[in-house]
Amino acid sequence: MRHGDKINNLSRTAAHRSALLSNLASQLIDHKRIVTTLAKAKALRTYVEPLITKAKDNTTHQRRVVFSYLQDKEAVTELFSTVAAKVAGRPGGYTRIIKLGTRMGDNAETALIELVDFNEVYGKGKGEAKETTGKRTRRAGGRKKAAAEGAEAKPAKSAAKSAAKDVAAKDEKAVKKGDE
Repeated sequence: MRHGDKINNLSRTAAHRSALLSNLASQLIDHKRIVTTLAKAKALRTYVEPLITKAKDNTTHQRRVVFSYLQDKEAVTELFSTVAAKVAGRPGGYTRIIKLGTRMGDNAETALIELVDFNEVYGKGKGEAKETTGKRTRRAGGRKKAAAEGAEAKPAKSAAKSAAKDVAAKDEKAVKKGDE
């Protein structure tokens, strides 16, 4: 019976499984995203996320612990330098799994597993404050301000209505010129 046995053995012995996950984790840290089967991606997530959490604390002991899992000096250096700096403010959930469909040869479900903070498509505006590049104006926005400043006694609704009428009149003139 397998009561409480939640680990996916991936049809491998313990030594083969640990070597597989170690290699996948090293490649994920080096390349920031890899494509593999869905089962391996789910197993890799539970393997690599505690290592990333350990990398937040840059001590000799934590480096040795992580090295015992990865067995790759370059991956450990990359993890403790660039990856740990990016995920410093994140309390967990460092990876994202995206299903890609099935593989042609053996119909296995494939998935893309990536480090969340290294994706430029999804990560925009999350951690960094947006910088305004220039002043954005709406159509007829200048007329509304001028009308509001010129006649402050007018209610705001009537100033907006007059600006909307001006815009509508301009649109009608443009349509009439197009007909001629």
